[in-house]
Amino acid sequence: MANIKEEAKGYVQKQTTNISELPSVSVDIEMNDAEGTDGEGKSFKYKFITIDGKEYRVPYIVLGQLKDILESNPNLKTFKVKRTGEGLKTRYTVIPLS
Repeated sequence: MANIKEEAKGYVQKQTTNISELPSVSVDIEMNDAEGTDGEGKSFKYKFITIDGKEYRVPYIVLGQLKDILESNPNLKTFKVKRTGEGLKTRYTVIPLS
């Protein structure tokens, strides 16, 4: 059993990256739910996908845009997400690939 000092030295903060960091995403990838805490200590829920053991957060606006694209192109297989801005001014654009 490790003491708190040993645990602290080995601690690696869990970070979730963003779906926009991926070159492409399959529409068939499985989604997961999670809960996090913001800088003010308030909890929030989010969705993520896992690729090669790494978690990528999927903003809800991306799901909404993808829904619109799938309504006109139900055979879509892959897409990518472009991210611009930061913080509250972050914008996402879903780009169909095939």
